[in-house]
Amino acid sequence: MTFNTKDFLVNKTLWQETVPGGNHWSGLMRRGSALRFTDLQGGANVSMLLYNMEDKLERYNMPDTLKAQHTAFLTTGNVCYSDMGRVMCSIINDTVGWHDTMCGLSDAALIEQKYGVSNYQAQRNAMYRNAKDGLLIELAKHGLGKRDLVANINLFSKVSANNEGGLVFNAGNSRAGDVVDIRFDMNVLLVLSTAPHALDTKPIYQPADVLLTAWHAGLADTDDVCRNACGQNQRGFINTERFYAN
Repeated sequence: MTFNTKDFLVNKTLWQETVPGGNHWSGLMRRGSALRFTDLQGGANVSMLLYNMEDKLERYNMPDTLKAQHTAFLTTGNVCYSDMGRVMCSIINDTVGWHDTMCGLSDAALIEQKYGVSNYQAQRNAMYRNAKDGLLIELAKHGLGKRDLVANINLFSKVSANNEGGLVFNAGNSRAGDVVDIRFDMNVLLVLSTAPHALDTKPIYQPADVLLTAWHAGLADTDDVCRNACGQNQRGFINTERFYAN
């Protein structure tokens, strides 16, 4: 199956929600559903974690995801593997082209160092939030905690290596209106933060809002672009399908 915009518009939207910049969100995404992430102002970052809703000890595995697909970043055609070798979700459409997989999360100390202090008592909802604390708040709602933090994905953000081997944050990688569409191939607990990327070069704290739009995409068929991106993906989908076989 090759995704096109017409498919998205024809299928009925299940729900829609805006996550303000710097905030956090979590919820169940059922097998066969899909979620469109839209960068509303440009320069968004979505730090994302994935867990098997039936058994949360199974979760997104960054090393296996990258080595299985011979890549250092994610885009259309790539999938996210669990630590059990199953495909948890697939990127079926992407107008950005590069999503960071290796640079982790902003934390309270980093945000304070870069932007100063702005707490709830002084600023209310304009306080400066960080990704690590936001994800921990959401994880706690589902009986998870610090030990369940694993390497995350940073949607919309691009970090590349320079000639000296240093990491370089690419400002402007995502523009207002850019989208990434993710289909969920398992029943997934999705945990998100829209706080700034750890290497973001903006001089002021100004994380972008992100619109979430859910719809029913169905399961990957034999012609699916993600299934056929490489031989390992074909095997990964078989592992997932066997997990759900009656």
